[in-house]
Amino acid sequence: MGNYRIAALPGDGIGPEVMEAGLRVLHAAVSRVSGLSIEVTSHEAGAGLYRRTGDMLPKAVLDDCLAADAVFLAAIGLPDVRQADGTEVQPIMMMGLRKALNVYAAVRPIKLYPGVNSPLKNTERGIDFVILRENLEGLFASYGGGILLNNEVATDTIVITRNGTERIVKFAFELSRRRKGRLLDGRKLVTCVDKANFFRTFAFFRQIFGEVAQSYPEIATEAQYVDAASMLMIQRPEAYDVVVTENQFGDILSDLGAGLVGGLGMAPTAELGDRYGLFQPTHGSAPDIAGKGIANPLATILTAAMLLEWLSYRNNDAGALKAAEMIESAVTTMLATGGPRTRDLGGTATTQEVAAAVEQHLKA
Repeated sequence: MGNYRIAALPGDGIGPEVMEAGLRVLHAAVSRVSGLSIEVTSHEAGAGLYRRTGDMLPKAVLDDCLAADAVFLAAIGLPDVRQADGTEVQPIMMMGLRKALNVYAAVRPIKLYPGVNSPLKNTERGIDFVILRENLEGLFASYGGGILLNNEVATDTIVITRNGTERIVKFAFELSRRRKGRLLDGRKLVTCVDKANFFRTFAFFRQIFGEVAQSYPEIATEAQYVDAASMLMIQRPEAYDVVVTENQFGDILSDLGAGLVGGLGMAPTAELGDRYGLFQPTHGSAPDIAGKGIANPLATILTAAMLLEWLSYRNNDAGALKAAEMIESAVTTMLATGGPRTRDLGGTATTQEVAAAVEQHLKA
């Protein structure tokens, strides 16, 4: 069993509210596993801090994130807090944090939980796949480096490297190895999503995908253009297992996937590298509902489960895995038995009422 320290960044808007709920459930699960302990060190970072001090991520905070066993982030950014050039704080801070931690794999589970409505009519088999987004390259690598010429022409550059692509594709195959396969037939499958018919960068991405796939002959592969994948994920989501793609495409497709399973309030994320793990719900800071106590905490709670699962995998810690499975099971049971829901899921419950219901199922 392990003793771990987590650097927590509650952030802006609804961030502190959902972080409180997530930590409540995290501590409840950990307390029920003998020999497992979690210490949380909380830090202020983000737009609110930038507005007061001019610093969105102080060096001392970043240093503590680098020293911690994992980083747990709620939400960053406020639309009215901008830098001198008019850009928001959130993208700059997140890219800086991701690069410092070298978290190149954004893991976004797309899972429909029982009792949660999907806009799709035919979900008898369920929805349970993962979108794996390359997190440091692609179109996002151009952030801050684009060119605006004479207020007439603007360009951004996409970056695809062999090393960056090889490691994200290997991650995809290793992830598929650990999963049960797609819901359609149990087949382990990695799908490459690109635009290789038009862009050299994506043709290169697909080429490297094919090269890496040769080391995993037991796992099936397929390649789809991003426009086709956008349609097929709606028509037959049960046919996917692990999807691997470039940064911008992954950013778009993962939100599409979240829309199929209840929205961003049901969408956790793990951003992983060879050394560090950064865990955050997919949703933003939602300042329009901040302080009202109505934000959905389930994405943050499920992110806490992903954090524990990663600690288990990284440290061969069965106790951390047990705690992660307890959280997942408690959320599943709470939703399946008609437990409280926040407004985005058609209910009237508060953030803390939902967290309390999950905690109660943990105790049960």
